[in-house]
Amino acid sequence: MKPNLKILIPATAVSAAMVTCVAAFGFRNEQNLDEGETDAAITSLTTKLLENSQFAHQKLDDELAAKFLDRYLDTLDGNHMIFLQADIDEFRRALPALAFSTREQGDNELARTVFDRYLERLDQRRGFIAELLKAGNFDFSADETFSYDRKDAPYPADIASAKTLWTQQIRSEYLQEKLTGKKTPEDIVKVLDRRNKRVVDTMKKLSDNAVLEIYLEALAQVYDPHSDYMGPEQMKTFEISMNLSLVGIGATLQSQDGFCKIMELVPGGPAARSGQLKNGDRIVGVSQKKGDEFTDLIDLPLSQTVDMIRGKKGTTVFLEIIPTTAADDSERKTVSIVREEIKLEDQQAKARIIDMPVGDSTRRLGVIDLPAFYAGEGNAKAGPTSATADVSRLITKLKEEKITGLILDLRHNGGGSLQEAISLSGLFIPSGPVVQTRSLDGEVEIGKDKDGKVAYDGPLVVLTSRFSASASEIVAGALQDYGRAVVVGDTSTFGKGTVQTIVPLSRVMQSQGMVPKSDPGALKVTISKFYRPSGKSTQLEGVKADVVIPSLSDFPEIGESDLINPLPWDTIETARFTPQDRVSASISTLRTRSEQRVTKDADFQVLKSEVERLQKMRDEKSVSLNEAKRLQEKADLKTRAEALKKERLARAATPPATYEITLKTLAKPGPGELITGKEKPKLKLNADPDAEEESALDANDDIILREAQNILIDYADLLKGQPVVSQR
Repeated sequence: MKPNLKILIPATAVSAAMVTCVAAFGFRNEQNLDEGETDAAITSLTTKLLENSQFAHQKLDDELAAKFLDRYLDTLDGNHMIFLQADIDEFRRALPALAFSTREQGDNELARTVFDRYLERLDQRRGFIAELLKAGNFDFSADETFSYDRKDAPYPADIASAKTLWTQQIRSEYLQEKLTGKKTPEDIVKVLDRRNKRVVDTMKKLSDNAVLEIYLEALAQVYDPHSDYMGPEQMKTFEISMNLSLVGIGATLQSQDGFCKIMELVPGGPAARSGQLKNGDRIVGVSQKKGDEFTDLIDLPLSQTVDMIRGKKGTTVFLEIIPTTAADDSERKTVSIVREEIKLEDQQAKARIIDMPVGDSTRRLGVIDLPAFYAGEGNAKAGPTSATADVSRLITKLKEEKITGLILDLRHNGGGSLQEAISLSGLFIPSGPVVQTRSLDGEVEIGKDKDGKVAYDGPLVVLTSRFSASASEIVAGALQDYGRAVVVGDTSTFGKGTVQTIVPLSRVMQSQGMVPKSDPGALKVTISKFYRPSGKSTQLEGVKADVVIPSLSDFPEIGESDLINPLPWDTIETARFTPQDRVSASISTLRTRSEQRVTKDADFQVLKSEVERLQKMRDEKSVSLNEAKRLQEKADLKTRAEALKKERLARAATPPATYEITLKTLAKPGPGELITGKEKPKLKLNADPDAEEESALDANDDIILREAQNILIDYADLLKGQPVVSQR
């Protein structure tokens, strides 16, 4: 998964690289460039800026050029089902001159050559599939399988081999639609034929500029997965994605294997609040009116999908999705989301007070849910707002209510303001370094908390997941280095330990006397790397949990390590700081007790079996083309889900009394609004299958938080008698 960019700084000086690029062309001052010269300048500038604006400072040599070509080919044909091996051999004959011609001459002819061949093969595929659909001879009684993940497979040797693959693929898509039980054979043929034609028509409509953008983006991502070349249209989309006032459903979407996949739900956004969508769900259809036919989104360019999902505030969009926990791709669910403006208050911190029964007594615990490290102007009435200021106010309220321990929940926090990450860490330590930032030239800047004050000095647990990224990793890593908090959750956090900047190419070109024919777009490059006070990078490895809690999100596929060409993990010199070391003596005991509880907990055993099922699906990377077998698998999964839900609800006890505190209710007396603990959950005998999936995922979050509370109670007991830092 490639996450949203959450820490971005203004463009920095790369003048030396710029001068080098321009000198290679020998342009005179105020030279107006035509379209060809503009594209050549964009290509050469992109190459040289990438060479100079990343940590390895690696020239585009023959080795990188080969990776560049492979990346471009994979961008077009990631599953190796369109190009023939003869095509690949022909393209690779350009490799000996590719590095030099790209850097020194801005030559991008290969982009168009490859793309034209791609269109030719797509046309062949369209004609072949049209004939298969017209014949309509689809039988699924044989024991066949289709390997849908061919990223590492060889290209088809010839057109006959390609047709074999195309036949398997269309049969898989046909069976997938048939198993939904919602379409006649005529409907299925219509959908697949339209999808087949649309792919070709969409690709043929791409302009030369769009093709160049795909080509140069492939070049940028040879250096690292967060570097990008962005043409004018993509730049506009990027700017919109960084704007929290965007009207939509509040989800980060990514194209993956032809599907529109939900990578991240914006905390507080319409989709997250609805509870109907989850990370990993795939959106396969969209409709603007209830009852209307869904527009098929499979293999549709992501930009077009996003345009259909966005819309006017207050309107409803209807989505057809494949749930992330689906037995196979034929399982569909329909949801409706009201488009809303994503407001700052939806992103703000909130708290809960939980009265946990422990034996004959009750422990009062505090939980602060922080979805982002935000910083804002606020308003005249409420004053300035920021993550640190808001969390500090919530801590004051929680201390007034006599909590005995605190959980800082960063499971859904994808990052935000670096300064807020530093100042928020300072709420739990007196002072000292929080993060070290190393620039391209090797200089290290240390971000410190300097106020000498502590807002909360009691037992502290930081709850993380694979979705905790960037700024949240800085906080978790710093508090772990100081020995100030126990980090619990997934095996590790996401592992994004880099900072990017946007370099508008028009500014570079114009500063050197070049006037481009059209907007040359911008380059997003990695310019800095984060390190913890201990000197460990948060890049790639993330922050490892002291105590791991099983979860549905703890897969390596969710993280920096699953991206292509990630920058490596490394270390720098340790910053000067004074560890409090309030955790190390307790870790072994905490792990042992947690493992014992998890082993005995029926909910966790169900969760573990679900994790194993999902991992098996990921590992197999193939699907049966036997209809009877697929129907039986779906029936078995439905029966299992119904049984598990009944078992879970039957054994559910009355939840502990839980009170919610928001920034708006801080001034009210008492612990807040009681939201659970009134009665035992009731069993719904006629539960909807879709709701079962939602309950399973929601239960995942509930039992993880429950175990984190148990770990906090254990930790508080083990801390008794140990010295603590002074209160503010």
